[in-house]
Amino acid sequence: MRVRWPMPNIGMVAAVAAAGLAFAAGARTFTHPLERVASVDPIRSQATNDSFIIHLLYETILKIDYFARPYKLSPGVCELPDVSADGLEYTLTLREGVAFNPHEALGGKGRPVTAEDVAYTLRRLADPKNASGGMWTMSCVKRIDVLDARRLKITLTRPQHVFPWLLAMPFTGVVAREGVEKYGARFGGESVGSGPYRLAAWRRNHQMSLERMPAWHGWKEIKTEPYDRMEFPVVDDTSTKWLMFLAHEVDFLRGIATDNWDAIVGPDGHLLPELYARGVRLHSTPMLETTFIGCNMKDPVLGKNRKLRQALNCAFDFETWNKFSNGRLLPCSAPVPPGIEGYLDTPNPYSYNPEKAKRLLREAGYPDGIDPATRRHLVLEISLGNPSQAMREQMELIIEFYDRVGIRLEPRYLTWNAFLQAVDEGRTALFLLGWVADYPDAENFMQLFHSKNVSPGANHANYVNPEVDALYDRAMATLDKAERLACWRKAQEIVREDCPLIWLDCPKRYWLSWKHVGNFIPSDFMNGAENFSYVADGD
Repeated sequence: MRVRWPMPNIGMVAAVAAAGLAFAAGARTFTHPLERVASVDPIRSQATNDSFIIHLLYETILKIDYFARPYKLSPGVCELPDVSADGLEYTLTLREGVAFNPHEALGGKGRPVTAEDVAYTLRRLADPKNASGGMWTMSCVKRIDVLDARRLKITLTRPQHVFPWLLAMPFTGVVAREGVEKYGARFGGESVGSGPYRLAAWRRNHQMSLERMPAWHGWKEIKTEPYDRMEFPVVDDTSTKWLMFLAHEVDFLRGIATDNWDAIVGPDGHLLPELYARGVRLHSTPMLETTFIGCNMKDPVLGKNRKLRQALNCAFDFETWNKFSNGRLLPCSAPVPPGIEGYLDTPNPYSYNPEKAKRLLREAGYPDGIDPATRRHLVLEISLGNPSQAMREQMELIIEFYDRVGIRLEPRYLTWNAFLQAVDEGRTALFLLGWVADYPDAENFMQLFHSKNVSPGANHANYVNPEVDALYDRAMATLDKAERLACWRKAQEIVREDCPLIWLDCPKRYWLSWKHVGNFIPSDFMNGAENFSYVADGD
């Protein structure tokens, strides 16, 4: 799933002050600053912010087990499926007690979720008229048959080993047809779902409030005292978030700003003792995530010049980049990050090497970075999804890397939505993005390189290589795991040679909470984690 990256740092001090901090945490209120949410319609879930909220308002067909390591699937709206021997038929049975929450669209009442609701959700996701960014998840679905009120059968066109994981993605949050039909284009501002919380209030770009649904069937499984309300103030400025956290105005923080690092983490990488004594808790884990600069293969300069793209990779100074980021990064050498089977652990031939970058530039036709057509340094525009000060500082460093070899980067700062639109429409030369695993399988990252997924699909680089397509298709068709992993590794070697992306890093993620926030477990799949949080007495 594509994400805004790096984290934004737009000043919101005045807005927070004007709000009067009405969202200050109470005994049963969980308060967490969040970035802007575009829509809570599950089929519009393309950014992590949206997915985060959707998993609280809706239940997906299946879920990723919050506690299990290694990761595994668990029941959601439906029990785990029965799968035919040939891998083509999935029979799903609804769980007992799953019901839509009371809503105006349902006459002010709730009602049981049926197999027809699940089928409607999937058909809506697959309908090209809806132009969902998650439509690709239904690409192998041939037919959906409702067997009775509690059972349905999904028939695939070919085996797809990751299909059960796709049913746990936020795109499959089960919706009530009545809500979609009542609100139409405004459905993204409502929550007609069966999740543990409902949308109580939403002041866009300011604050979102969620209210617990006591009758939710899942509480009996969690067996803890959940929060009654969740408040999500929109606060972009990282320094403001930190000050609010210290003042106990928020309970939880995702991420630690570079400027605040030394005030929180000691030289040993652990939380400072004085903060621990105050009740602060630090959580961290390496993430199944890659960050990269995409090269638009439709660009007349970048798309036709592999040597140039290779040179751009060789010019990126990871060690300096990591030092600037407080050592919170792991090197990224291939499409699939460490921690996923199929990871390519061989050395990247285009890792940082400025002399090699200069040689490749000469071979690319740009000696010392000079464009022979203009007799000036080659200028490449890079589009970025937020204009924050943190982003600008990071871009200054990246620009300096390329100055070393004679290439001039020209940043173009856009709002997040304008950036996504530009990337989807192929109106960028270079663009900065991250990709977070939706499920722990190499395919989730390799889909970024299949020609069927070019923009507005996940392949925003618009990379096309028939050999990579064939390897991907072969991996998806086989039921033999060893053969599949061999295909992923070979495809990565080809992609790494073609360099449609400039791989930057695989980040570690950090979270801060107060000790009264119980049950928090670092995970690659944090969406819906607040379902399991509760007010604890101590650690």
